[in-house]
Amino acid sequence: MRARSAKAIVGAITAIGLLLTASGCGSTAQSNGDTETKSDIHFYGSDGNMANSFGEALKDSPAVLAGMKGTTPLTPLSDDFKRRVKSIDSGLTDFNYAGESYDAVVVAALAAEAGKSVESASIAKQLIGVTTGENVCDTIAACLLAAKSGKDFKYRGISLRRSGFTDAGEPSSAMYGVLNFGRNNTIDDAKTEFVGAGDEKTENKAAAPPANGNKGGGKGPALKFGLLLPKTGALAFQGPPMFAAAKLAVKEINEAGGVLGQQVLVEEGDDGTNPDVAKATVERFLTSNVQVIIGAGASGVSKAVIPRVAQAGKVMISPSATSDELTKFDDKGLFFRTSPPDMLQAKAIADIIMRDGHTKVAIIARDDSYGSGLAEGVRTDLIAAGIKAGNMQVLKYEAKDNYDPKADAAKLFTPIAGQVKTFEATAILLVGFDESALVIKALVAAGIKAPAA
Repeated sequence: MRARSAKAIVGAITAIGLLLTASGCGSTAQSNGDTETKSDIHFYGSDGNMANSFGEALKDSPAVLAGMKGTTPLTPLSDDFKRRVKSIDSGLTDFNYAGESYDAVVVAALAAEAGKSVESASIAKQLIGVTTGENVCDTIAACLLAAKSGKDFKYRGISLRRSGFTDAGEPSSAMYGVLNFGRNNTIDDAKTEFVGAGDEKTENKAAAPPANGNKGGGKGPALKFGLLLPKTGALAFQGPPMFAAAKLAVKEINEAGGVLGQQVLVEEGDDGTNPDVAKATVERFLTSNVQVIIGAGASGVSKAVIPRVAQAGKVMISPSATSDELTKFDDKGLFFRTSPPDMLQAKAIADIIMRDGHTKVAIIARDDSYGSGLAEGVRTDLIAAGIKAGNMQVLKYEAKDNYDPKADAAKLFTPIAGQVKTFEATAILLVGFDESALVIKALVAAGIKAPAA
C-alpha cells in the first residue's frame, strides 16, 4: 500500500520486528538508549482511522493530524497490485484492507476448486487447508491449476504471505504498517514502516479432507460471492478499496478459467456499518443463492450477522473484522477472516507508544467489540511493558451509526476532552472510525494539540 524500496522495507521490518515479541512489548520504554520520558503530546490511531480518507474529514483543520502515528494490517503492496486495483476504481486514495479483501475471495475460490464443489459446507472444510499445504503457489492461475489437479498446495498472496490460517480460520501471522500523518493531513508514505507480528508455528497443520464434490457428473451451479462491505455508515470511507480488491479477485479468477469450469459471480451489498442494514443485505444474499459472503467490515456488525449466516449454512469471510472475540465466536465453523485479530495489533500499537518514550497514556475508544477490545489489549500490553496502571486512562463513548457534529460533540466528546486535559497524558490513542475527527476537534478545542511534525 505505502510502497517503499525493498531495502527500506527489509530494514524497517528487521528493526521494528525485533521489538515485537510473543510475550509483549518487552523493555522498549527507552528510546535510542535515552531514559527521558516524553513531555510533548502525540496522537496515535488504529486501523479504523489511519487512512487518507480520514484526513479528508479534517480539511477545515490544516496540519491538525501532523505527527499522528498508528497501525493498520498492511503488507508492502506492489505497484502492479495497486495499479490493478485502481483499474477497478480509479478514484482510490487508500488501499487499506485491499490485500485482505483480495485474498478472502481467492481462498474461497480455491477451496471450492479443491473440494470439487461450490457448496458452502465443502468450501468451509477446504478453506484452511488451501493456505497450509506443502507447495507454495502465489498466483491465482497456479493455485487453481494445483487445486484442479488435486495437488497439495498453499496459497501465498497479497496479505497471506508469511503463513496460513490457524485452526480458528484466521491468519497465524501478519504484518502491520506503522503510518504517519504529514502536515497536509495525509499519510506520509516515506515514513511508513512495516512490523511483523504473530507466530507462524500456530498455523494449522491438519491435512485438508479429501474432495467429495462433483467428480465429473456435469456442471453444477456457479460459485457466487456476496460483498457485505461498508458503503454507508461510520466505515464508509474504508469501503472503496475493499470493494475494488474483491471485484479484482473475481475478475482475475474468471480470467484464469473460473471455478469448476464456470465463471464466478459477484453481488454487491452494503453492511451500513450497522447490524440492521447488514442483516437485510444478508437476507437478500440468501435469497439470491450466494454461497460465500465477504464481510462484514466491522467486528460488531460481523458478530450481529454470523448467527444468521451460520444458520443458513453459508461461509462468511471478513477482510477487516479484527475483534479478538471473533476467534472463539460460535460460528459453526463457517466464519473466517483474512485480517489478524486485535491482540496482534494491540502489541504493535503499544510498542510504538513505548518506543516514543511515553509514560502516561490516554485511550479514547468507541464502546463496541472493536473499540473496547483493542483498547483493553493496548492497556494490558502497556502495563506489561512497564507503564503504571495509574498512568493509564481509558475513556469510552457510545458507538453510533452516525454522529451529530454539534450535539454529539457537546454530549460525548467535549467531556472526554476535558478529562484527558486534566489527566495530562502525553500519548493519546484514538480507537474509532470516522467519528475520530470529532474527537480530534474536541481535544484541540480543549487546548490539547500535538506539535506539528
